[in-house]
Amino acid sequence: MRFSALCAPRQLWLHRSSCQYSLNQPASQEHHVGKVIFVELVTPDLAAAKRFYEGLFGWTFRDIQTGKIKYAEAFLEGRPVAGLIHKDVPAGEHRQPAWLSFISVRDVDVAKKMALEHGAKVLFEPHNIPNRGREAVFADPQGAIFAVLASSSGDPSDVLAAPGEWIWSSLITSNPDTDAAFYQMLFNYEVFELPADKDAQHLLLATDNYARASANTLPANKLNIHPHWLNYIRVKDTVKMTAKLVALGGRVLVEPRVDRHGGKVAVVADPLGARFGLLEWSDTESKEVTQ
Repeated sequence: MRFSALCAPRQLWLHRSSCQYSLNQPASQEHHVGKVIFVELVTPDLAAAKRFYEGLFGWTFRDIQTGKIKYAEAFLEGRPVAGLIHKDVPAGEHRQPAWLSFISVRDVDVAKKMALEHGAKVLFEPHNIPNRGREAVFADPQGAIFAVLASSSGDPSDVLAAPGEWIWSSLITSNPDTDAAFYQMLFNYEVFELPADKDAQHLLLATDNYARASANTLPANKLNIHPHWLNYIRVKDTVKMTAKLVALGGRVLVEPRVDRHGGKVAVVADPLGARFGLLEWSDTESKEVTQ
């Protein structure tokens, strides 16, 4: 089994965006159901977010404004890596900026029906996005927010992410077994249990012989953290990148530590509070997962 190139808090802005880039140029017929194929940041300060991610990863941006919608497409060396959308916080409300994971499906409306039948909630109904495809946003039975996307241009190929690109996604949840079964139903995942610390679980979710994501136990000492998806960006040196992140105004939430694959991993937040991970992955590391 191999790792794919790409593989939220409870309150998340919901949105209707338009005029985004297609995921593949030129378009392909490649589809990888269950793979995280796109991520999008919802933030109250688009300009500040762009400065931060440009300084941290060298991303460049193309701005789009349609009516009142302010949107930025993020690129790394000409390759699309993310979308960023501005959303004001209503007065008196506290909403956490967040990265939203879009998981590949072939039929969004079928996915909605299955999700509802198994305890999920629809936060944003299925709708079409020009150049991108059809998408919808759900909360899973434990409350973790995610999106599904049927890309009109095909899915990104299973190649190793470059530093500065998304490489992994983890579901952090109070009941990994139950939640993994929900996602297995929705995306036809194979589920493998890997060794984990006492009173914790680490489940691997796979399709097409590629590891797509993991389901992990929510830390018992983090009482203010709700079930959520956490996306990781590949870096060459996690320690150096966390220092750079702090210098740019970000915060380190979980200090760098050695991951099960030998590289260091950290959990961080941008200056506005959106959480993501940093993960070292060597070009020489084997992508095979021993069962």
